[in-house]
Amino acid sequence: MASAETAAEHERILREIESTDTNCIGPTLRSVYDGQEHGLFMDKLEGRIRNHDREIEKMCNHHFQGFVDSITELLKVRGEAQKLKCQVTETNQKLQNDGKELLTSMDELRQCRLQQRNIATTIDKLTHCLPVLEMYSKLQEQMRAKRYYPALRTLEQLEESCLPQAGSYRFCGIMSENIPRLRTHIRDVSMSDLKDFLESIRKHSDKIGETAMKQAQVQIARDNAVTSQQRSMSGRRIRKEVERTGSNPFSEKDSGILDVEDEEKDEIPGAQDLVDFSPVYRCLHIYTVLGARDTFENYYRKQRRKQARLVLQPHSNMHETLEGYRRYFNQIVGFFVVEDHILHTTQGLVNRAYVEELWELALSKTIAALRTHSSYCTDPDLILDLKNLIVLFADTLQGYGFPVNQLFDMLLEMRDQYGEVLLKKWNQSFRQILDQDNYSPIPVASPEEYQRIAGQFPFQDPELDKMPFPKKLPFSEFVPKVYSQLKEFIYACLKYSEDLHLSSTEIDDMIRKSTNLLLTRTLSHCLQYAIKKKNVGLAELVQIIINTTHLEQSCHYLEEFISNITNVPPDTINATKLYGTSTFKDARHAAEEEIYINLNQKIDQFLQLADYDWTAAQGGGQASDYLSDLIAFLCSTFTVFTHLPGNAIEHATLPGKVAQTACMSACKHLSTSLLQLLLEADVRQVSMGALQQFNVDVKECERFARAGPVPGFQGDTLLLAFIDLRQLLDLFTQWDWSTYLADYGRPTCKYLRVNPHTALALLEKISRSMKDTSRKNNMFAQFRKNERDKQKLIDTVVKQLRNLIATNQA
Repeated sequence: MASAETAAEHERILREIESTDTNCIGPTLRSVYDGQEHGLFMDKLEGRIRNHDREIEKMCNHHFQGFVDSITELLKVRGEAQKLKCQVTETNQKLQNDGKELLTSMDELRQCRLQQRNIATTIDKLTHCLPVLEMYSKLQEQMRAKRYYPALRTLEQLEESCLPQAGSYRFCGIMSENIPRLRTHIRDVSMSDLKDFLESIRKHSDKIGETAMKQAQVQIARDNAVTSQQRSMSGRRIRKEVERTGSNPFSEKDSGILDVEDEEKDEIPGAQDLVDFSPVYRCLHIYTVLGARDTFENYYRKQRRKQARLVLQPHSNMHETLEGYRRYFNQIVGFFVVEDHILHTTQGLVNRAYVEELWELALSKTIAALRTHSSYCTDPDLILDLKNLIVLFADTLQGYGFPVNQLFDMLLEMRDQYGEVLLKKWNQSFRQILDQDNYSPIPVASPEEYQRIAGQFPFQDPELDKMPFPKKLPFSEFVPKVYSQLKEFIYACLKYSEDLHLSSTEIDDMIRKSTNLLLTRTLSHCLQYAIKKKNVGLAELVQIIINTTHLEQSCHYLEEFISNITNVPPDTINATKLYGTSTFKDARHAAEEEIYINLNQKIDQFLQLADYDWTAAQGGGQASDYLSDLIAFLCSTFTVFTHLPGNAIEHATLPGKVAQTACMSACKHLSTSLLQLLLEADVRQVSMGALQQFNVDVKECERFARAGPVPGFQGDTLLLAFIDLRQLLDLFTQWDWSTYLADYGRPTCKYLRVNPHTALALLEKISRSMKDTSRKNNMFAQFRKNERDKQKLIDTVVKQLRNLIATNQA
């Protein structure tokens, strides 16, 4: 069993050796040697080899004749092949000889084709490179010409289109490396140009603003001229005037219609003509292309805000001259004209919100600066010029779309300051007029002079018109001068209200309120100053009363004058009325009071000359010298009052009323002063002789009152001023104490006006005089027997008077 398996295994190995490549029989042979029967295998292998050798021998024997025949044929072929070789060699030689020229031509053709291919390749490469070089050359030219925005566009095209198509050449690499540097250079140069532009417009803002304001002024003038022409030409009066004169009443300047040539000749350049805006446009485009537009916008706005703050900072001495304000406004207008131009010529560099924000800032700072600096101004002409300049400033900016209502509101605030400055100026004018006036009626020598004065002051007096020349007007020079100044003040107020976009009613109300302030405050104070100042005589005061009366009568003419210039009827509802009537009435009252005070002061001066001998034994038969002089003065003074107007409006200017009041006041003051003189504490003793002299003087005063120095008193009304003195003197001269003491307190008492205190004081002075025995000329000296009785009587009366006083006080 084992031998059969071994034989089968050996058979398998042999088949494997026969069928397998000799390189792979190693494992097979190892399996033979690994076993115990390799000798048997070797025998079997030898047997197999012998079998194969016999098969090979059989095969060779079978094919030997064919092999011999093949060798024989091969030998024959060799000869033929040799011949063929010779022929081929000859043919080859001939062919080589004949092909040398062809090879030469082929080499030449190959070189030519190679050159053509190289040329085509070169042309193709140059086709891609030449645009790069041309573009780069164009870039260099643009850089040299400082055309940076086109250069940046060229650079972008070079980078995005040309260089990728050109290939990887060294010059392309160099160009690619230079592109960022060129961009940076363009950005820096454009930024430098922008900085120069910003500096330029900062310096030229004044000129730009001046030009813009001139344009606005010319346009406003033309509009006003055209409006005026249309309004005037629509009237029949103008048409008649044209037909009569055969010419246009409007000059070319006023008509506002200019020839095209003149318009072009007088054309005022705009902001774009004065400033080259190309740097800001160029820089904007460049930064947009570079993708840094936001950076540029932020930088531009930041710088302009800084410039705005500088522009809005006024000079410290701006308020001194109009040119200071003009430069300030020109700079602001120039700034916003530039911003408005930038707003409308660029897309998004500045927007409306940004410009409005700047304008709000500018408006607040400008108004604050104007309020501060205008408050220092004391010249009304400068304030008026400033107002006109502010109006032009507002109209100019309003033409560019900026809201300016706050400026006009501020002008209305400035109107109050303007009014105060006007009042101060007119205060000086009024004082100067009052100081220079001679307070005497105006002499008129000719009709021309009369018409000149009538043109200054609305005066009408038919009786005076009938009088021949020369003649005198009742008022002095200050009446027409004051009236003219009132009209000038109204004109000054009207000038300020122009162009403020106010209605006629508002203008009328403003003028009337300002005029009322002038009348009630300024003119009233000046009149009071003229009345109250020192060394004003009674004649001057009388003339002031006459003057204020005529000025009072002219107030309705002022009302009409204001209505005419404002086109507002005087009977309009809620229209402010002028307070001129009350102003002049108050001044007249003050003058009347001053007359009374002056008269009293004159009386006091005369009384200071009184030199009574209070211990005289006997009185004189004549009035004292000082009193005679005083009566003469009063008589001459009251004749002056006959010059007062007899047709005045009411109150104290009625005929004789001032004179009557003055006369009554003077008599009362004289009576009171004489009584005080009699009761002075310094006068310790009063003799009956002195009392008699005093009684003579009082009788002289009564004669003056009874004579009627001023007409118009009814009966003995003027004598009532001396009734207190008369009853007191009668009581002492008649020594009627029983009647006085018995009837005291009754309405029918004879001595009703005698005060017990006064009687007691005077009686004590007489008692002291009687007790002075050193006086030899005492009126009671001849009655020495009765002296004690008299003294007892006096003491009894004194005691009764004291009891009476004590009873009344209880």
